[in-house]
Amino acid sequence: MTVVDWIVGLLAAIVVIVLLAKLILCALGKEDIRVKTDAPFELVSKDADSMIIQKKLTYYNEGKQCATLMDAFVRPLLPYEQYDGIEARGKAEREGYPREDDYFEAVLIQKKGDRNHEDVLNVYAKVKLTARKGMSLDEALSHMVDLPLDILWQETGRTPWHYRKVQLILPAEEIAKLAGVALKRD
Repeated sequence: MTVVDWIVGLLAAIVVIVLLAKLILCALGKEDIRVKTDAPFELVSKDADSMIIQKKLTYYNEGKQCATLMDAFVRPLLPYEQYDGIEARGKAEREGYPREDDYFEAVLIQKKGDRNHEDVLNVYAKVKLTARKGMSLDEALSHMVDLPLDILWQETGRTPWHYRKVQLILPAEEIAKLAGVALKRD
């Protein structure tokens, strides 16, 4: 056996091992996080100056491996150039684990069908609307515009960490209805 034969044999063995490893990993599968956004917006609280609205998002894992939701946050898209009568602040909050800060603690979403653990996670996208410029909340909301909300989250599993996003639109009509005010179109 020559050195060349030995090297060719070693390379062939490496190729076979790599292909077998890839086949095994492919059969084991990956995580596959999905999110349902069909729940309605709900009023959480309201006072003279502000209100909090929330929407339940249901994350579920359709994959064959456990996934980690490492971070989640809500980004309201209401620049003052569009409407400066309301300040909008958002946060994501895991169901059953309220926090005073805006931190989102990492949580596992088990593989689909795991009988011993949850493969579903409920997260509330919350937005606080606060009146500005000396207006009452009702006055400020009577001139409100539609409010886009970006829901962003960081996820990982066998797939390297990455961010994903969905965008929700909170229509001005729905905000007014939840607040109990009538919209005035300028």
